[in-house]
Order: sequence, then structure tokens, then C-alpha cells
Amino acid sequence: MMISQEFIDGFMAALAAGLITGVGGFLIFLKKRYLKAEINLLLNLAAGVMIAASFFSLLVPSMQEILLESKNIYVSAFEYVLAVFIGVLLVWLLNLLVPHEHNAMGHHGPHFDIKKAWLFIIAITLHKLPEGLAVGVAYGAEEIVNPLSLVIGIAAHNIPEGLTIAISLMAAGYSKLKAASCALLIGLVQPLGAIIGLFLMDISFNIIPYGMALAGGTLLFVVINEILPETYGVKNTTRSSAAVFAGFIVMTFLSIIFQE
Repeated sequence: MMISQEFIDGFMAALAAGLITGVGGFLIFLKKRYLKAEINLLLNLAAGVMIAASFFSLLVPSMQEILLESKNIYVSAFEYVLAVFIGVLLVWLLNLLVPHEHNAMGHHGPHFDIKKAWLFIIAITLHKLPEGLAVGVAYGAEEIVNPLSLVIGIAAHNIPEGLTIAISLMAAGYSKLKAASCALLIGLVQPLGAIIGLFLMDISFNIIPYGMALAGGTLLFVVINEILPETYGVKNTTRSSAAVFAGFIVMTFLSIIFQE
């Protein structure tokens, strides 16, 4: 069986984005201590980036493609919404089936519980799969959309995630090197998701717009259920909101220019 160039490109793009998680992890060496407010700011920026990436690289192009081929607007609208809902439902079920915990980050002390740290890290690892899936789907739909902006968006949000992983493990007693290395290894889950997405898109060209809608739904769930909740404890909502909007605006700009 011949491996297509789009398969190689999609896998390598997801691998590169996943490795950026390790870059975030190794940022632990730059400062003795990171404040939770600093991590939250990065996460809010990443959330804005991911929202724009999910809409302009997956959800909007898939909607346009489905409507272009539509024979009945009501049926097409239902099919599109159903695909998005299935994407949300898949990650939701994954979250329910695998035990994990939110808001474990924010402490550097030596008495931080290792079990709690790893439960939190499992939560991050869980959504590496749908992120990789989205990259694979986007590369399988290169005739419809340029996947580069989506990859950049996912890679950008992997930086604060990698740093969060490293901080959590350091707080549980890991050395800086071990904590950063774990962040790097966790990032390698992303290309596994890309393989699933690429195989999904290889089934039939007609399924591509629905696969994009499904992948967009998974990314929206990741942002709403996994990224933003980590910042809810911060009282400076103006700063947090500004960061989300800034990330959204920058990613929107990139999404437009990458369509050329």
C-alpha cells in the first residue's frame, strides 16, 4: 500500500505541532517560578487562537462545502449540525470514560500530590487525540482548505499546555528535566490522532466536509471544556477576555492570509 504525500504531510505537521508541547515543557528552565496568572494569560491566548482555527479552518469551510452540494437546505443543515454534535459527543464520552482532573496546576511546592498531577495531565493528553484528528482531517481536505493555519493554532496552544504539564510534575517532585521530557512525550499523542483523521478522510471524498465538521466540534469541546475552565479561578476577567480576543483576532488574520 502506497502512502500518499498528503498522509506524510499531515502526519509530519501533527508531529511538529505535538513536539511544540515539549518546547512549552522546556520553558520551565527559563524561570524559577511561573505565576498562575501568567499561565492563564497564555491559555486564554491559546483559547482564542483555537476558536478561530476551529471555525475558519474546519467549521466554516465544511459548512460552505455541504451547502454547495445541498439539494435540500434543511437536510443539509441537519447533517452539518449532527456532524458537529457527534464530534463534541465523542470527546465528551472519552472524558467520561477516562478518569482525570482539572485545575491541578498552579503550585510549585514539594507536597503537591503526584496522583492529582497525573490525573490533570491525563486530561491534557485526552484532547491531544482530537487535536491530531483535526490536523489529519484538514490535510485530508486540502482541496477545500489550507491546513497550515490550523496547525499553527494548535501548535501555539501546545506551548502553555506543555509548560503546565511541566509545572504540575515539578510540583509533584519531578526534576525539571523529567517534567519537561514528559511534556514532550505527551505531545507525541497528537500524530496518533492525525493518523485516524487521515484514514477517515481517505474513505471517500464525499465524507470530507462532514469529517471537517466533526473535527471542528471536537476542537470546540476541547476549548470550552478543557482550556478555558483552567482559567476560571482568575479574578482579572478583563485581562483574560482581552487575551482570548487577541488570540482570536491574530488567528483570524492568519487564516485569511493563508488562504492565498
